[in-house]
Formats: sequence, C-alpha cells, structure tokens
Amino acid sequence: MRPTDRDAAVGDDIRLLGRLLGEVISDDAGSEVFDLIERVRQVAVAERWRDGSAPMAALAAELLSATIDDQLHVIRAFAWISLLANTAEDVHHERRRRFHRRAGSGHQEGSVAAVLDQLQEAGATAEDVAEVLGELAVSPVLTAHPTEVRRKTVLDALGRVADLLDERGRLGDDAPELAALEDKLRLEVLMLWQTAILRLSKLRVRDEINESLRYYDVSLFEVVPALQRDLAQEFTLRWGQLVDLGPVIAMGSWIGGDRDGNPFVTAEVMRFATDRQAQVALGHHLASVRRLSVELALSSRLVTPTEALVELAEASGDDSSFRVDEPYRRALRGMHARLHAFAARVLDEVPGPPPHGDLEPYGSIAELIADLDVVIASLVSHGAAGLADAHVVPVRAQVATFGAHLCGLDMRQNSAVHEVVMADLLAAAGVTDDYLGMDEAERVALLTAELRSARPLRSPWADYAERTRSELAVLDEAARAIGRHGSAIVPHYVISMAESVSDVLEVAVLLKEVGLLTPGPEPATTLDIVPLFETIEDLHQAPRTLAALLDLPVYRSLLAARGGRQEVMIGYSDSNKDGGYLTSTWCLYRAQIELVEVAHDAGARLRFFHGRGGTVGRGGGPAYEAILAQPTGSVDSALRITEQGEMVAAKYAHPAQARRNLETLTAATIAASLDRAELLGTDDRFGTAMVELSERAMAAYRGLVYDDPGFVEFFRGITPIGEISRLNIGSRPASRTASSRIEDLRAIPWVFGWSQCRLSLPAWYGVGTAFDDFAAAHEGGSDLLVDMGTRWPFFQAILGNMGMVLTKTDLQIGQRYAELVEDVELRERIMGAIVAEHGRARRWHATITGSGDLLADNPTLARSFTNRLPYLDPLHVLQIDMLRRYRTGDTEELVARALELTINAIATGLRNSG
Repeated sequence: MRPTDRDAAVGDDIRLLGRLLGEVISDDAGSEVFDLIERVRQVAVAERWRDGSAPMAALAAELLSATIDDQLHVIRAFAWISLLANTAEDVHHERRRRFHRRAGSGHQEGSVAAVLDQLQEAGATAEDVAEVLGELAVSPVLTAHPTEVRRKTVLDALGRVADLLDERGRLGDDAPELAALEDKLRLEVLMLWQTAILRLSKLRVRDEINESLRYYDVSLFEVVPALQRDLAQEFTLRWGQLVDLGPVIAMGSWIGGDRDGNPFVTAEVMRFATDRQAQVALGHHLASVRRLSVELALSSRLVTPTEALVELAEASGDDSSFRVDEPYRRALRGMHARLHAFAARVLDEVPGPPPHGDLEPYGSIAELIADLDVVIASLVSHGAAGLADAHVVPVRAQVATFGAHLCGLDMRQNSAVHEVVMADLLAAAGVTDDYLGMDEAERVALLTAELRSARPLRSPWADYAERTRSELAVLDEAARAIGRHGSAIVPHYVISMAESVSDVLEVAVLLKEVGLLTPGPEPATTLDIVPLFETIEDLHQAPRTLAALLDLPVYRSLLAARGGRQEVMIGYSDSNKDGGYLTSTWCLYRAQIELVEVAHDAGARLRFFHGRGGTVGRGGGPAYEAILAQPTGSVDSALRITEQGEMVAAKYAHPAQARRNLETLTAATIAASLDRAELLGTDDRFGTAMVELSERAMAAYRGLVYDDPGFVEFFRGITPIGEISRLNIGSRPASRTASSRIEDLRAIPWVFGWSQCRLSLPAWYGVGTAFDDFAAAHEGGSDLLVDMGTRWPFFQAILGNMGMVLTKTDLQIGQRYAELVEDVELRERIMGAIVAEHGRARRWHATITGSGDLLADNPTLARSFTNRLPYLDPLHVLQIDMLRRYRTGDTEELVARALELTINAIATGLRNSG
C-alpha cells in the first residue's frame, strides 16, 4: 500500500528515524554490521513490495550464517526501528487531529464533541443527556501480565523522541531550527541504541507497580481533569445549561492486588501498592499547592481578597515580612503545611520539601478542596477569574479526581482458593469439617448464617494452612489500607471463575473476618463484590447465578449499602480460550442481555466490568466500535474496562495518546448509554442464526484445541510458550498451575504465543467452518449472513476485528514455525487443518463484507501494518533459529538473550499482541 499525501509526514519521520538509527549503528557497531542490517532490510522490503509474501528463505540466507553477536545487532536494530515507527505513528495521529481541527472539517468520530453533536441532531433533550452525564463513570483499570517487558527508561526516551518529532512537524521545511532538532533526535536514538531493551532480572510486582504509576505524571494528572472540564463545556455549548458532573474518569489498577495465579502478590506487596499510590497522589498535590504559593504573589495593596481568603492567610502561621502584603501566598503556604501534615499521618515518607511550619493536618482531602474553593472565589471577586481558571481550577480538579488514593486497587482471587480457605476457617472454628462436601444449598445456608452472626471464625490460636494465612494477611492489609487511605483505595473484590452464589458469599464472610463487612440482620460493606464469569459454561449460567444472588435478602442488604448497583465482570480471555472467538463473543453478548434483564426484574442496577485484552483473541479491537456494539441497556452510564500489558504504554505514555483513548471510552459510553434499540436493525433471525453459528464454531474450535490428543504438543512446539515461561518477561507465571494442559494455561500467554508465530488462531479458528456449515444447512443462509454483516453492529464488530487479525496472520511464516514440531505427521495434520480453516475464514469475510481487502474499512491500520512487515520478517527468521538452538541444548546466554529480544521485538511490531 503506497502512502497517501496525508500519510507522507509519518513516512518522512520513519525514514528520518531509520536513517539516524543506521548512522548510530554504523558508528557504534561498524560498517560490516550496518551493511548486514541494510541488506536484510532491502531484501525484506523488496520481497514484500513485489508480492506481499515473507521472504523467509532469502532472509535466512543472509542471517543464519552470521555470528550470534551480529544476529543480536540485527534483532536490536529491527526492534528499535519498530519502537521508533510506533512513536512516529502516534505523533502522526495527533498531527492529523490538529489538522482536522484547523481545517474545520468537523469533529472526529469517537470524540465527545462528535457524540454530543449526533445526540443533539437526533433530538436528545438537555435533560436526557444531563442525566447520563451526571451518572457517567468510566474506569480504565491498568493491569500487568506476562508479556509486558517495556522499561521505564525506554519509555522516557521514546517520549522525548515524540516531543521532538512533534516540534519538528510544526516547523516549515526551511526552518533554521531543523538541523538542531535532528541533532537532538540523533542523540536520543544513540541513547536508545546503547540502552538495553530488556532487563537482566525478572520483573517483580513492585517494578510493575512503579511502572504503572509513572503514567500519572506522564499524562493522567493532566488529561483526566481536562477531559472532564471539556465535557462540561461541550454540553453547555450545545444546550446552554450547566451540568453537574461527578468524577467521570476514575482510574483503577490490579497491579499489587491481583493474586489469581500470581504467588508473588502478598500482603507486603499490597501494602507497597496502596502506599505508593497515596504517595504519588499526595506528592503531586503537595507540589501543585506549593507551586501555587509561589505563583500567586498578588498584593493586598492592589487587590482586595475575600474575608475567607484573609482568614486562611492569617491562619497560615507565615509571618514573613516579605509576604505581609501577599495573602494568597500566605494562605497557600498554610494549605501546603496542612496537606503535608495530613500526608505525614498516612505515609511513612512524605515526598517533596517540608513546609514552613507545623500546622493542624487536614481531616480529609475534602477540606483541602474547600480551601481551594476559597482561593478561587477570592480571585474571581476582584476580577482575576482568568488566573483562577488557569492556575487554581486545574489543581482543584486534580485533587478532586485523584484524592489521597490516586486510583482504586482491586483485589482478585480465584473462587477455588476462597472455598479452601473457608473450609479451613470453618473447621478450625468447630463449625463443620465437611464444607467442601456440602452441596450449594447447604453452603449458602451456612454462609448466610455467618454473615448475620457477629461471632468471628478466626482465632489467633488456630493452626491454619499456609494458604489460609497468606489470604487472610492480604485481606488484613486491605483493611489497613482502607483505614489509612479511605475506602476508595480498595473499592472492589473480583472473584475469578465465579460459578455460584456461595462463591460470592465466601468472599463476604472473609471480608467480615477482617472487619471490612459489618455483620448482622442487615450486613453492610463498602467493597463491591464482583463475580467474574469467564468460561462458556459460566457465562451460560451467569443469569441464573445473579438471579439467585439478588433473591437472597442478606445479599440485597449488602447491595443496598453499596448504592444498589451490582458489578459483574465478564472475561473475554478465558471464554475465548474455552470456546473460540465466535462463541466467546456471542456468549458474552447474550450474557449481558440476560444479566441486564435479571437485574431489572430484581430492581437492581448493573455495571459491567469488561476484562478485555489488547488482542482480538482477548476481547481487543477498536474500543469505540466495541462499546457501541454492546447490547442495549448494558452500558447504563458506567463502564469498567481492563487496559493490559503493552497497550498501557501505547495508550498512556503521552498526553495526546491518553486524551484520545480516554475521550474515546467516554464518548462511546455516552452514546451507548442512550437508547439505541432502533439503530440495531436486528430481527429474530439474527439471534437464532448466532446461536447455531456459535455452536458450530465451538465444535470446530474444541475439536482441534481440546479433542485432538496431539494439540498440546503441537502448540508447545510451534509457539515460544515454554520460553516465555522461563525468560525475564513479567512477574506472573504463564500458567495458574504446574500443569501443561491448555485449561490451566493463562489466557494471556495462550494468545501471545499464537501471535508470535503469526497464526493468531484464537481470534478466527472455527468461524469459517461455522459459516460453511450454516450456509449449507439453510436455504438463503449465505444471504442471511450478508444481511447480518450489513445491518447488525454486533456482527460488524465481529467481522472487523477478525479482519484485523487475519491481516496479521501469515501462513507462510506459521509454516516455518511449524517445522519446529518434530512429529511430522502431527505437524502436517494440524497445520493442514489450520490452513484449510484460514482459507474458509478469508473467503467468508470477503463474501459477507463484499471486499477481499480485510482492512477496507481501516486504511490507516492497513498502511501502518503493511509498512512494518519488513521489520517483522527478519525477526521471525531469527526467532525460529533461536528456538531451534535453544531447544536442542544451546542455552548459552547470548542465545537466550537473542530469543528474548525477538519475543519483545515481534510484540512491539504487532502492537496488540498479548
């Protein structure tokens, strides 16, 4: 695909960065290494441009005879150019947004302004929109996983490259500053080249916590309050009224609280996570208030502040003669001192310089907000509203948004762990020795009685199993964090693999044991207890489980204490691994419809928490379209969604990227919250067809993945899943247990492994067979599928995401990886099935969409991916060679390092891979 004029700038940027990288490599590694890299690049580019295929044989001829040192240089070169190209593309996206704004070409789809325009044109009233906005709550939840390997050092350098490219793009071609900018870029590229991409040691949870928190200073402190302000202004601009907004964006995190399958998340780690969150939030607020105390040097000889402001100044204890006529500076120095004293009560170490003196600490962050309101009102009173808006209002918004907690840290654990811990507690307390042998009704009755009883189960003299002690220690730490930082610091408890009412009640009893739930006839807790329905069977049973839960008086009391809204998490990753792409997507859709109906009938409100990953195989894909494709009534002004792995850096490493992502989530939530039933264009045939398609697709998928006795051997041979488990990638084990079964493998490395060998099987396998069989079984079946693709947003999203993944799928590369499978018959049999199914999926995608171009509706993504293919092809050649060497016993350090680098570099080139 040749670049259009509008894409010329990004092409220029990538070529510039590539040239600078080449110069750096030549100077640092020598001309012979540079010549090898350049020959490899030219072969890859020439072959790709000629027929679109991967020149594996030609590349192997260039690469496999090179020394391991030279191969490492090649891997690093293509890894860095992929990262630099990603950075250039991100800068270009923002450049295009600015161009559209200047050109007056209308608001871009996915923006808040565009959605409000559409609502206004559709006749939405101010009251309808204000009602949605007033309850709007969008919560991206940052998570870590085994495929995330990006270093803070690298992200910081790439941020500087982005800033320099942005500055360069604003200059004319003959600007004298261009040469100096290019010199700065060369230095950044040199710094990157001489920086190790990967760590020498395995990532710890503490490292993941710290790296996730850096995004607040990089982008979130600035972007989140600004987006909320702009949303209110856009509403007022259209409807001429003010709107009362709560905290529209509430960031969340799982890093340090998610124990499911991660033995390294302990009570100590959870304490570190919550204290670091508070330290980042309060450190930022202290710096902001201190900055205001320097900036606002207004003199009382020239302005007349309000009495309330004068009182703050007088109470500050600042009696310096230099500031005697500067009431704002004195007031703010007093506020800084009180905030510092507040921080000292809840933090072991308060960041930033000490205050001018000791003052009474604030009782809460709300008191600081009230004082900031005094400052704002006083500035407005004497004609300095502009100063208030520019300097103080943003600080107030940040304090109100991030509080003393920064973000909510969710706890998560598997239901199987809870029942074992509960059995241990009940046995030690003399209640029953046979909890695990009880049926569901008996368990519910027992747990309900415990929630009504003030008698604790836990005894300091009992001898508990290690698992019980560790789980209770984490819960104790959650109670300590809430007591120290407030209930917002740990707002949710997520139950993985939830299957029953007792799975939920077990958590409630455990919360009671650590003082986070008040027992009695009407028990209460501040934590949302969130069942996570993950497998296909669990999704089928979810409506029945929720109905039984909401029919239980003791649980309705807990729900009432939390505002009457039940949160339910639905898992895209494990349901996909369980049933395949089409079945998972349909079951998630149907479960949401039925869960909404159950909640409505029970008089409760529902909020969905979407456990989406970066890839289509884990629920990924364009967020705006995905949210709009949700069933009517399932969004209801509230959306929680996971942001995982490498996608966190892609979305939040720069303010412009963070703004674009958060605005997209917000705009889609607004649009989806209003009644769109008339826009769905569905009829009864669509749902009936999807039931059958789902069953057929699942049969084909499970027939390969679970029923073929050789599939596990094939999977472990063709993908680097074993190497991912052993190398320094992420803190979490790749499997929940030591088993080699697909069932026990975490969904993240399952998808990641398939993307590395470029087959991405979880995102399309079984779909072609389902369409084939459906069309053959029904007269007019093919026409019905085309009609569904034309009129049903849900089905359009399925096809769009599948097209994106099929574009990244490369059978030629996959065949080379398959040669790593030693059993020839097994290799040929399973690869034959994969090739045949891929052909069916491609054919049906073209038939239903009317285009053989898989990305006809997304030319920007098509251009981006086509341009990066030459960077990926050499990496696959080398990864296959390193896997072959590693598996035959050549585990020397350089081979292991080269293999690890290829894993990282391929993930970088594919962008959403895990």
